[in-house]
Amino acid sequence: MIHHVSVGTNDVARARAFYDAVMPVLGMRLLNGSARSADYGVGSFLFSIETPVDGEPASPGNGVHIAFAAGRRAMVDQFYEIALAHGGRNAGPPGLRPQYDDHYYGAFVLDPDGNKIEAVTYSRK
Repeated sequence: MIHHVSVGTNDVARARAFYDAVMPVLGMRLLNGSARSADYGVGSFLFSIETPVDGEPASPGNGVHIAFAAGRRAMVDQFYEIALAHGGRNAGPPGLRPQYDDHYYGAFVLDPDGNKIEAVTYSRK
């Protein structure tokens, strides 16, 4: 079972401006923040942004993405709109992805550091 997931950032303040706006749509809130990192979750730490501990620049992994569960299609749409309004870039607009499942509805964005994140639901609403 996954305990938490972290992605790197080269600018915590910029990343916080993005994730502070996006995560509440998915039911998560800021749990802890500092000049080097920020943790989000729903009572316990689930997702974080952080500067790399080795001191090297952060870089996204090719082929890596993190999918967050959304309760409804409207949440996926809102996630996408807010992400783009806060410095994210389109990596796949909201819509059905029947290649995964007939009811798979998702949206993909790149955060300000280039990390690929997704909101997805199987809800028909």
